[in-house]
Amino acid sequence: MIMSPYKHLTMSDRETIFLMHNNQASLTSIAQAIGRATSTVSRELSRNQLVYSPSVAQKRYKTQRSHCGRRSLLSNHQLLQLIQHLFLDLQWSPEEISARLKLEASSFQISYTTIYRGIYSGLFDQKLSSRGARGVIRKLRHHGKSRHKRGYEERRGKIPISHTLQERPESANKRSMIGHWELDTVAGKTGRSCVVTMVDRCSRYLLMHKATKKNSASVTDTIQKLLKNLPPEYLSTITPDRGKEFAKHHQLTEKFGVEFYFPNPHAPWQRGSNENTNGLIREYLPRNQDMDPVSDTVISEFVDRLNKRPRKCLNWKTPYEIYHDQELHLI
Repeated sequence: MIMSPYKHLTMSDRETIFLMHNNQASLTSIAQAIGRATSTVSRELSRNQLVYSPSVAQKRYKTQRSHCGRRSLLSNHQLLQLIQHLFLDLQWSPEEISARLKLEASSFQISYTTIYRGIYSGLFDQKLSSRGARGVIRKLRHHGKSRHKRGYEERRGKIPISHTLQERPESANKRSMIGHWELDTVAGKTGRSCVVTMVDRCSRYLLMHKATKKNSASVTDTIQKLLKNLPPEYLSTITPDRGKEFAKHHQLTEKFGVEFYFPNPHAPWQRGSNENTNGLIREYLPRNQDMDPVSDTVISEFVDRLNKRPRKCLNWKTPYEIYHDQELHLI
């Protein structure tokens, strides 16, 4: 009889061994009945001496199997605590965590797939507050924006356009130097405060400040606060959204000598760095949140976290490191 490749005994196999062994059957006949080697049956009976019990033998087998194989990397408490801090406290993605550990040549090396497995297995979950809650899976970054229906018309009004995106300098298009900024607002509760965001196209460095209202006067005043601390060599162009809150851009051009270049209507991908960063900001300032109580200190903390978060497009360096040309040790 040709034996098949070795497989672990099943509960059914053990029940057959129990019945035939109690009926004084030989080891050879038991082995033939279950299609295993005689030595396999002999070892099974030797491991479970005295009175052979299929259920006890199966339980013993499962216990021993649980100690076999490679230990999970996330069984290391120190690594688990580090990932939990970066993922839950600093909102880093699994890919960012894995890549930054590698970049810093950390003693811990782990793939983002392993981190995802830990998240989906509930390893990082705390006590769930409601039935059906999905734990920290909800903290994974989700992409996608709502689409307008066919025939949708822009109702935000027209603003004077100084330059189109097609006129923007090539150094801005190629992201070859610091100083070309993308500009937008992140709205909170309707009629309340918003935040103005500026993202450098080369380094992805973020500047952000709160405006008391999402209107042209308040937003223009906030942009001035952001621009006045920039060195002249780091202020070449600005590419804003076409919202009415940027209608007074000519005042900023007169004061700071910086030109504004507007993208095509309904083309947010032409300001991709800003759009992506605004998505990250939503992790701290969710939609419809009242931003009035959010202090400037808290906003500065959010900005610092985002500027010190590694980015795939920067070969896992941070915007802070590129903008300030200064190496950080984050882990």
